[in-house]
Amino acid sequence: MKFLKIMALFTSLALAACQQNNVKQNQMSTQMLQQNVGTEARSELDYNIFKNKKHKQPVIALVLGSGGARGYAHIGVIEVLEKNGIHPDFIVGTSAGSIAGSIYASGKTAQQLKDIALNMQVNDVREFNIGLQGFFDGSKVENYVNEQVDQKRLEDMKIPMYVVATELKHGNKVIFNKGSTGQAVRASISIPSMFVPVNISGRDYVDGGLVSPVPVNVARDLGADIIIAVDILAQPIHTETSNVWGMFNQNINIMQNRLAAEELKNADIVIQPDLREKIHIFDVKGREMTMQAGAVATQQKLNRIEVLINSKKAEKAQQYSVQAE
Repeated sequence: MKFLKIMALFTSLALAACQQNNVKQNQMSTQMLQQNVGTEARSELDYNIFKNKKHKQPVIALVLGSGGARGYAHIGVIEVLEKNGIHPDFIVGTSAGSIAGSIYASGKTAQQLKDIALNMQVNDVREFNIGLQGFFDGSKVENYVNEQVDQKRLEDMKIPMYVVATELKHGNKVIFNKGSTGQAVRASISIPSMFVPVNISGRDYVDGGLVSPVPVNVARDLGADIIIAVDILAQPIHTETSNVWGMFNQNINIMQNRLAAEELKNADIVIQPDLREKIHIFDVKGREMTMQAGAVATQQKLNRIEVLINSKKAEKAQQYSVQAE
């Protein structure tokens, strides 16, 4: 018995040492990549950037919300908007929305975004890190996103991109718009207890969905004339609650839906794909179905979007006419 206890102790120490080495190696590889990508993610917002510009066209913001694997629906939304000549002037994304949003903002077409999503493999983004703060380190997600955006920093995006995360200690909403895109996205998707919090400049950050699951107010504060918000949150009525994991999900769903409901009141167009079925992030067939759900929901709102854009264009034209007199 004494021998078994000693063996168990040595095994625990060995596992702990391996875990520490793996974490250090991940941190070192991420830090080395950041040197190539640019500085750490940071928030340097100019709330007058769109308000001060004399836009003859209405400023359109695309707001992409959180929702885990349901985030593939964002791609279907983007695809329909692009096909109909509707291009956002800037994008705001939380959690899953920050992934699709940042890759599209980097200059990829909707088709390229779709191909990236369908070709993504498990090992591209997932690695286990059994520790006190979470099961996943998230460094692979960071590196993957930076690769897909061609190492562009947030301030270099073709379409201005804003990534929402939560500062862990005080629970504050933080909007990253400069520095490492992958790091900002990694922070935005780091679900507490599942992902290890992301440390940026001495502060820990976690999933943006905790404070702003569909960040409409960010878009409004930045000066959007038209806000197209995509809500992919799971509806509590469709959530399985017969086990511990289901109960955990249900708690998050209820909290996020109530937060989102308040912000969605300030959106001009709300797109809510029908996503009742459970979708696994690595299920290719499920990805295609989810994208299609996003496309269908957007197609249903397309007429309202076009009417609103034309109405806002007329208002802008009237304003310029008055100013010219």
